Amino acid sequence: MTIDILVLPAKKIQMELMKFMSQIKHSEQINTLYLLLLLIPSFLFFILKRFKTSSKFKSSPLPPGPSPWPILGNILQIGERPHLDFTSFAKTYGPLISLRFGNQLVIIGSSPVAATEILKAQDRTLSGRYVPHVAPAKSLEVNNLSLGWTLECNEYWRNLRTICRGELFSNTAISSFACIREKKVMEMLNLLRKMQGKVVKIRDVTFAAVFNIVSNILVSRDLINLDDESLSGETGKLVRDIMEVASAPNISDFYPILSPFDLQGLRKKSNELCDRSSKMWEAIIKERKETMKNGDASTQKDFLDALMNNGCPDEQINMLLLELLSAGTDTTSSAVEWILVELLRNPVCMKKVKEELAREIKQEKSIKDSHLTNIPYLQACMNEAIRLHPPSPLLLPHRATESCQIMGYTIPKDAMVLVNFWAIGRDPTHWEDPLVFKPERFLNSSLDFKGNDFQYIPFGAGRRICPGLPMAAKHVSLLAASLIHFFDWSLPRDMDPNNLDMSEKFAISMVKDESLLVVPKIKI
Repeated sequence: MTIDILVLPAKKIQMELMKFMSQIKHSEQINTLYLLLLLIPSFLFFILKRFKTSSKFKSSPLPPGPSPWPILGNILQIGERPHLDFTSFAKTYGPLISLRFGNQLVIIGSSPVAATEILKAQDRTLSGRYVPHVAPAKSLEVNNLSLGWTLECNEYWRNLRTICRGELFSNTAISSFACIREKKVMEMLNLLRKMQGKVVKIRDVTFAAVFNIVSNILVSRDLINLDDESLSGETGKLVRDIMEVASAPNISDFYPILSPFDLQGLRKKSNELCDRSSKMWEAIIKERKETMKNGDASTQKDFLDALMNNGCPDEQINMLLLELLSAGTDTTSSAVEWILVELLRNPVCMKKVKEELAREIKQEKSIKDSHLTNIPYLQACMNEAIRLHPPSPLLLPHRATESCQIMGYTIPKDAMVLVNFWAIGRDPTHWEDPLVFKPERFLNSSLDFKGNDFQYIPFGAGRRICPGLPMAAKHVSLLAASLIHFFDWSLPRDMDPNNLDMSEKFAISMVKDESLLVVPKIKI
């Protein structure tokens, strides 16, 4: 359906758009966006004039894609689960496509070849970060204080990565945190023993456990009352709200000229959520400063000490703690939930995991880090669950710092570049029976998630690979192994696992739409 908007009056444009939109189901945020657009026709014609006269992309051989509407681009063609829409477009237009969201050009790669070009061959040029307007790091004044949202891989970013690698993500650092992991997982198991026979929302319980693991690594303190969190999940909801606001369709991203007005109130909401989260560690930072002022902090005990000793300002400390706690907890708890879901739906696989754990753990009362290297089948189950349900289906958005060529097409400067790992992980040309949960495919396989095999990159690759990958893998393995080894799990009311709703809820971190409710039974 095409309309020559150039020759239609504003009223006719509104009528045609309203007619078209009435045929499509949208989320609440999308409807708000459309309403705002319809209320400002004069502004739309201003944008159209720029769109028409700009020669930036006019002669460029862009990747193919569905025809964009003038002004709106392809906004109307994208639903609540964009990774599914991008996958569908790739089947029609090829593994590298282009879309327009308002003024923003978006390039999406949906094959290992496209991912290799984006994350390896053109890694330097495409290693910029596209920062949404709701992110605090969108402000140039504080952008260099961020780890995940730095606009370019500059000196500030390299220095920060070096600090984080040395203090958090190196093999030595991760090994030194073993006691923290084991203690917090044991606290989770003790809580679950008290809840035997009751319905448990497993995502909230695992979220609380991993949140306290990470918070003890960062600031040597529990930030969640485990008993309360298992029942209410308030902190988990706060983190997921931040993720959802960051990934919500935002008119300020589509038309940057409107960003100062924050028409949807998303920037305001994001700031409020970030302020609420920072209160969790505000008193800890104040106390630590007083300790250092008195000359008592002579050695580094945790990541907060490392940041203070490196002269990081309070604004950067707040930003880093928020980024590390949100990125390192919601994705981990979601991954554990998906592993348990898939094993409940595949009892043969569950039996193999239990037998493997029984052989390795024997009569020990807890699972240690040393056990994790000797449970290959559970590791294969983790890899397979992440293949089917990646924590970040589109990874984080890249940005072209300069124009470049990929697969014979031009990627213009400042284009947003996405890698659709959800599509890559389910591509039948690279995976046998791609929709089947088959952990055996990872046994005796050289595939890993460290960014070397571009058909399996759930954590990304290249300069922008997730720096917390080693820590996340350790947490997921330990949590999943402990839950499966020490408990038998069933669904409420003897529900058939094959009837579980497997729908996904899209955000920066993709979670199961309906939280898994399970009943724990202590193994005799």
